[in-house]
Amino acid sequence: MKKWRKYVPLAGLFLILAVAAIIMIPANAKTDETSTIPQRVYFGDIAVGGMTQEEAAAAVQNYLNELQNKTVTLKAGNNSVDVSVSQMGLTWANPEIAEEAVGLGKSGNLIVRYKAMKDLENQDKVYELAYKADSQKISQMLEENAQTLNTEAKDGGLARENGSFRVIPGSQGVSVNVEESTKIIEEYFSKEWKGEAASIEVAADVVEPRGSEEELGKVKDLLGGFHTSYGTSSAGRAKNVQNGASKINGSVVYPGDSFSVYEAVSPFDAENGYELAGSYENGTTVETYGGGICQVSTTLYNAVIRAELDITERFNHSMIVGYVDPSADAAIAGTYKDLKFTNNTDAPIYIEGYTQDMVLYFNVFGQETRPSDREVIFESETLSTTDPGVQYQASGGHPIGYISQKQSSHVGYTAQLWKIVKVGGVEQSREVFNKSTYKASPRIVVVGTASANPEAVAAMNAAVASQNQGAIEAAAAQWNDAAQQAAAQQAAEQAAQQQQQQQQQELQQQPGDEEPKDDKPQKEDDDDKGDKGNKGDKNDDDDSEE
Repeated sequence: MKKWRKYVPLAGLFLILAVAAIIMIPANAKTDETSTIPQRVYFGDIAVGGMTQEEAAAAVQNYLNELQNKTVTLKAGNNSVDVSVSQMGLTWANPEIAEEAVGLGKSGNLIVRYKAMKDLENQDKVYELAYKADSQKISQMLEENAQTLNTEAKDGGLARENGSFRVIPGSQGVSVNVEESTKIIEEYFSKEWKGEAASIEVAADVVEPRGSEEELGKVKDLLGGFHTSYGTSSAGRAKNVQNGASKINGSVVYPGDSFSVYEAVSPFDAENGYELAGSYENGTTVETYGGGICQVSTTLYNAVIRAELDITERFNHSMIVGYVDPSADAAIAGTYKDLKFTNNTDAPIYIEGYTQDMVLYFNVFGQETRPSDREVIFESETLSTTDPGVQYQASGGHPIGYISQKQSSHVGYTAQLWKIVKVGGVEQSREVFNKSTYKASPRIVVVGTASANPEAVAAMNAAVASQNQGAIEAAAAQWNDAAQQAAAQQAAEQAAQQQQQQQQQELQQQPGDEEPKDDKPQKEDDDDKGDKGNKGDKNDDDDSEE
């Protein structure tokens, strides 16, 4: 009983204080029961006072739309790339603050609500905006920009100087770690981003180069070599052969790697050091940049097959070439004809290419593992030939009588290349290494058909259409301008001669030259001759005309 009496005064005290607090609230204190957010409320920098929850959400979305063009710089080592926020798939991460803001001063007891409204009279209520980036879109963006952000490791190389090799050290590379970088970017946007341009260091892995001193030191043996002459080439073609060889020279191909001649020597344009020269196109010879590059690929092909590397792609020419035997060539044409091979040895290989005295050389060096008495021989066998013939082409741009060779003929071939292996001088194997078919291409002769005489043009076109050399030469001899002029002059002379003969015949038949047959006395004749006024006599008229 005493204990109960002891706590009664304390309870009474608390009750008195609570009543006093209520009494201190102004009698006219009211709370806003509308569905709008009170004034002086902000979502980040967005003033949302007086807005409904939906209007506040729309205001935040508009703000996010404006942020999409902000730039973020991603860095990986010494490389960087600028991307837009729109590529991150950014969204509003805390939309619940809109509902909370609407409820300010409208929830809790009277004291809590009153205090909330009173606080707004003294200071702004600011809710921090939170953002969330889409991890899938970030990963996609990183993949798309990996080539810019990554630094490719540069493998160690070799230089051949005075018959010896010198190792060229490689350098490390950098590769973006997409998974880790995605997490870094996500965390940055959720915790640090303030809606401004930003810079982020992404996660990157160090890539070590291939080619240690020990590995490259294995390259010392000549595995295969070959050379061809380009002594009869034009200046432009010779330049292209030299240029192509220089672009391949010094290449190092590591075990298992593939080498593409097209990738090594292209593009074929003046900026890459090439000139116009003859090349095959649709069965004819045309002038193109890089004409002659096929001799480069062909010479390298023959060195590579003697090194017994793995040929993965090779095409013969459309027509036969003269610098190697049939089926020993390797053509380059755009991206659809290439020479590719793979290093199938356990050591790197080094390709040496150079020109000297109009001869092209290629040597393949590596680590020799074949027996020293093993010999590899390649022999060409022609299976059939096709006569190309002659093709005459009419040309209205040249006068009749013009006959000139436009293209030399190319005999058609089917051929195959044999690979023969001997050990200790004894043949161990003989197999067909490849087969090739070369189109026959006729000798093309241009025949002029231009003339002011339609008859001559028609005659020449008919002769060319016959594709008969004798008929063409005869027509040209007959209808060329000089022949037509000579024929015209001869015809004129014959016409003049005929006219002169006709006139002479007419003179011989004139009656004024005959004796008078009149029976009158001679004296009358004298009187008539003396009569100067007599102009009616017919014979006098005839004499006057003569």
